[in-house]
Amino acid sequence: MEAYYLYFKSLHLIFIVTWFAGLFYVPRLFMYQIEASQKPEPDRSILGDQLALMTKRLWKIITWPSMILASLFAFMMLHIVPGLLNAPWMQIKLGFVVLLYAYHFKNHQIFRQLQSGNFKYTTKFMRIWNEGPTLILFAVIFLVITKSATNWIWGLAGLICLAVLLMLGIKLYKSIREKNPNA
Repeated sequence: MEAYYLYFKSLHLIFIVTWFAGLFYVPRLFMYQIEASQKPEPDRSILGDQLALMTKRLWKIITWPSMILASLFAFMMLHIVPGLLNAPWMQIKLGFVVLLYAYHFKNHQIFRQLQSGNFKYTTKFMRIWNEGPTLILFAVIFLVITKSATNWIWGLAGLICLAVLLMLGIKLYKSIREKNPNA
């Protein structure tokens, strides 16, 4: 089974990439659905139906299967090398993975609400919400590459700085959009 470890690792990474692609794009589609719901007819129906279909396909055909397969190959790797669970960096990484699962399941809840025509969230919320997986991705990549949990304070400071920069970017983009709605 150890001979397959690198194959499982490769497949795990491939499905992590596709899972994150879905997690990066689905909140953007949510935002577009919310914006479409505020348009006059017939734009509301035409755009709303198309965006709902795009979101459904992304969520059910790419994002969910990618999460399941990424998890499956991760469990297979941990089964082959269970000692990884004792590494402090892996324990912290798994904490971030739990946050990623929570983010995924919250997106599923939002997906179901929007598919039923229930628009509870604002586009501003969705723009901020869309940055969640970026923070998790940065944390996990640095943990996996450096395999160091000892500098977690610096890592946390870096994540906070990244979050601040992302929020400033959102504010800048909002001011640009207000000046030029087609941006």
